[in-house]
Amino acid sequence: MQRIVRWASFIVFALIATPGWAFTPPASPSYCPWPAWKLPPSNPGDPIVFTDDHGMAYTKPQIDSAYDQTCWQQDPPDTNSRDNWLSQNYVNTFGAPERYVYGPSQYEGLDLYRTTASTRAPTMIFIHGGAWRGGAASGYAYFAQNFVEAGANLVVLDFINVTQTVGADGKPDANLITMAEQVRAGVAWVYQNARSLGIDRNRIYVSGHSSGGHLCGVVITTDWAARGLPRNFIKGAVCASGMYELYPVSLSARNLYVNFQLGNTIEELSPMRHINNLHCPVILGHGTKETPEFQRQSDDFAAALQAAGKTVSLIVAPGYNHFEFAETFANPYGPLGRASLQIMNLQPGGALSREEPSRWGNDSGRERGRDR
Repeated sequence: MQRIVRWASFIVFALIATPGWAFTPPASPSYCPWPAWKLPPSNPGDPIVFTDDHGMAYTKPQIDSAYDQTCWQQDPPDTNSRDNWLSQNYVNTFGAPERYVYGPSQYEGLDLYRTTASTRAPTMIFIHGGAWRGGAASGYAYFAQNFVEAGANLVVLDFINVTQTVGADGKPDANLITMAEQVRAGVAWVYQNARSLGIDRNRIYVSGHSSGGHLCGVVITTDWAARGLPRNFIKGAVCASGMYELYPVSLSARNLYVNFQLGNTIEELSPMRHINNLHCPVILGHGTKETPEFQRQSDDFAAALQAAGKTVSLIVAPGYNHFEFAETFANPYGPLGRASLQIMNLQPGGALSREEPSRWGNDSGRERGRDR
C-alpha cells in the first residue's frame, strides 16, 4: 500500500497598503458572506442537506458556498485578466500553437505546444476548468513555456460545456456526460494519432484543475479497455482542486445549471466510485484557502486511493486560493508545475541545456483535420 505524501509549498506574500487603499468585495450571492474563507451562518430551523464522512453538516446556503470558489477568493489580484494577458504575451513571443480537430462538433479541438527536445518527449494533456460552464484552451497558453522548456509537449483541450449541450429534442439539457465524453474522446484521439502528431504514444499524461480536475479524475478512472484502448496508456496524472464524488455537488447551487439527474450522471462521473479502473500514479492537490468542500474532496480521494493500494501524492499548498493555485502549473518551481515535471521525470528548463527555446514550425496555428 502506498503512503500519501503531503507536499507543502511555502511562499510569503507581502501586501503593502497605501493610504486610502480599500478593497471593495465583488458582487456575490447571498450565501457568500464577507470576509471570505467562512461559511454563512446556520440559522435556527435550517435543515441539514448534507453531512460528510467526517461529521461536517451543511445547510443549503452552506453547501452552495462550499461549491462556489468566488466565495473564498478575498485576494485583490484579478487572476483571470492576469492569465489572459500572460497567455497572449506568450503567443506573441513564441507563436501560435498547432491546432487540431479531434471530433465532429465545433467544440472538439485542441492546442499543441510542441517541444523540439526529442520525438520521444512526454506529452501532458491539460483539461481546463470553468465550473463546467466556461473556459477555453487559449486561456492556458502561458502554461506552455514550463513544459516545452523542460522537454515535454503540452496539449490543451477544448470541449463543450454544460450550457451548450442539447438533447435529442434540440433543447438544452445541461448534460455533464456529453462534456465528459468529449474530454475522453480528446484524450483518446491524442493516443490514437500519436504517430501522425509526431509524439510518443507511450508517454502520455493528463492534468486538470477545478472542474477540469474533476474531468481529469474521470479520465483516469475510465475503463479504457472496454473502449478498445490499453487500460494503462495514461502514464500519470496531476488532478488539482477537483471534485471526485458528485453527490454533495448535486446538492449545491451548481444544480441550477447542471442536470445531475440526467441518466446516471452522479454514478458514472464520480471518480471515487471507479478507483478500480485507475492504473497510473496520481498527484492530487489543493490550496488551503479553497472552500472546505474542495479541500475535503481532494483529501478524501487521496485517502481512498491510498486505501486501494494506488500510488498517490497529495499537495496541500498553504496560502493559495483556488485560482492562484491553478497558475502554479506555469511555474517549474510552483507546486503544480514542479509536480507535473516530476511525474514525467523532467527537470525545469531541461530542454534548454540541449537547444534554444522551442518555437513552433511554419505551419503553426493552422487547423488540421482528423487523422485516424
